[in-house]
Amino acid sequence: MPKKVILACADCGTRNYTTNGNKGNERLELKKFCSKCSAHTVHRETK
Repeated sequence: MPKKVILACADCGTRNYTTNGNKGNERLELKKFCSKCSAHTVHRETK
């Protein structure tokens, strides 16, 4: 069963998205739209 992870903006730190994580040890990084920054930025998996 995949685990649920929270994605946070790398620039401002706002937690905007949730998604299903992977089973690997690497943290998930996706390019998503941040409403606070008003731009597409990298969003990283948080703990």
